[in-house]
Amino acid sequence: MAITPRFVLLLAIGAVPIVLLGGESLGTAAAVLGVWLLFALALLGVDLLLAASPRQLAAERVIPARVRLGESVDARLFLTNTGTRALRGIVRDAWQPSAGPERNRLGVALPPGERRAFSTVLTPFRRGERRVEQITVRSVGPLGLAARQATLLAPGRVRVLPPFNARKHLPSRLARLRELDGRTTVMVRGQGTEFDSLREYVRGDDVRSIDWRATARRSGPMLGAGAQSGTTTMAPNLMVRTWRPERDRRVVIVLDSGRTSAARVADEPRLDTAFEGALLLAALASHAGDRVDFLAYDRLVRGRVQGATGAELLSRMVDSMALIEPELIEMDWNAVPSLVRGVTSRHALVVLLTAIEAPGAASGLLAVLPQLSKRHTVIVASVTDPAVLAATAERGSRSEIYRAAAAERALLDVARVSAAIRQSGAEVVTAAPADLPPALADRYIALKAAGRL
Repeated sequence: MAITPRFVLLLAIGAVPIVLLGGESLGTAAAVLGVWLLFALALLGVDLLLAASPRQLAAERVIPARVRLGESVDARLFLTNTGTRALRGIVRDAWQPSAGPERNRLGVALPPGERRAFSTVLTPFRRGERRVEQITVRSVGPLGLAARQATLLAPGRVRVLPPFNARKHLPSRLARLRELDGRTTVMVRGQGTEFDSLREYVRGDDVRSIDWRATARRSGPMLGAGAQSGTTTMAPNLMVRTWRPERDRRVVIVLDSGRTSAARVADEPRLDTAFEGALLLAALASHAGDRVDFLAYDRLVRGRVQGATGAELLSRMVDSMALIEPELIEMDWNAVPSLVRGVTSRHALVVLLTAIEAPGAASGLLAVLPQLSKRHTVIVASVTDPAVLAATAERGSRSEIYRAAAAERALLDVARVSAAIRQSGAEVVTAAPADLPPALADRYIALKAAGRL
């Protein structure tokens, strides 16, 4: 049961006689106040009895299964009055605050036997599953003095996926891939490329790509310098071979979900930046015909996507990423080589998305890199903090000088770890959060162009 402000006002009216009569007729005023109180309580009881039972309300939800972070979705709540009295009151829809409901209290007026829909716009501001389990119904009586209240089960959930803002870089990178894939006349040959086709020589082609046997087959007669004597010479139409990057290569993306992934850089967790880079690289490699596998790991496998291609690959990756949260434990790098071997025994591109800020924290990574780079092409990708670089230029006061010195030391640590990674046979990609995904995609394309993948 709940009382309304109207009942409080009704009780306040009973204090009027005491104010008017003052201390002269205190007994009379008290008697009047007692009668008024009994009258108000009687009205309260009658109003409560006449209020519709909130337990006669049936609830059903229709909610989209998925929504990208930052986008809005319409969640509909259907309420059916199965009782014999009209229900008038308020329904509180108990969505999690991180689901971003536009409103959580709905005014309801339901005649008996009717069913109506109520919409709530959700704009989630956190990844993961945003849930609602209950609704609270407050049925107000016809006099508006009291209300009957009950909490009903009405479960629902919506999965909030990573936003994949880096997809805006995909068209330009796909255009560069098409250049490498034989759709233009600019072709290179290297380890990891395969023969594509023959075409005629054009100025600027590498003479080492001339196929002399094919040239001999395509040669035709042409009048030469001895035309006056009636003889002809054979002028060859030079043919060159074109090459394209090999398809069906393996790309294994290993994402560090340990404690370093919880740090916020440019108001975004490292983990979310790593998601953006992994999604862009996966989309690019999938279009290039390569097979992509994804692992999120710290000491347990938090997410895994294997054997998916095309649109299914990205769909499964964002579904898996939506539920991954940083774990405040150290990353177990010793298990990573065995995880990669469990995915593929062939040569692959292994991309490690982690933090390389401090030499001490990166010691585990540096210990396993020689083992990985011996069998695979390895890229270590890490986000850098733009605020650290900006702090090195601000030296106007004593505190800014100390801050700049700390920033310089941090940059030196990153440089030392990066140099150690390169000495171990791996490559390093570091950039600000907005620049890391396209930088990682560019390095993948460079490896394709060089025939190293």
